[in-house]
Amino acid sequence: MNRPAWTRYLLAASLALNLGIVVALVIRPSPPRPVDIASQPQHLNLQDYLKLTPDQRTQWQALEPAFLQELAANWQDIRQHRETLVRHIFAAAPDRKAIDAEQAAIAALQEAQQQRVIAQLLAERSVLDEEQRKRLMDLLLHRYSQESTEEELLHRD
Repeated sequence: MNRPAWTRYLLAASLALNLGIVVALVIRPSPPRPVDIASQPQHLNLQDYLKLTPDQRTQWQALEPAFLQELAANWQDIRQHRETLVRHIFAAAPDRKAIDAEQAAIAALQEAQQQRVIAQLLAERSVLDEEQRKRLMDLLLHRYSQESTEEELLHRD
């Protein structure tokens, strides 16, 4: 079955969305930084950036462990299917059915991951006040506008 080119672009956009959300939610190694979004480094402590209260931090931290564990397992599954996909593509005699099956498996995993991320963001949203929601939304939108897909980075000069 020959799929239109737009499905590949849709798949790449979905992956970019997933990666952006994961990076924004998971990485928190540094101390608080200035509030200006334009001056935010790539890595920041999200709980400090959002100025969570102690009660909010407790709720936020209760939401994370299962989400992060599921996300890590899902990424591992996606990586394995990507490796298999690449091996099929570059095999001596590429098998289009096997390639399509791996592509479909990756798309299903990405869809499931996107649903997990959306559920997590909705849960986190319920912990935040209006100002914190705005800060998180602005941060996510800023990160999405700045990111490139892995494929774009690979093919740049």
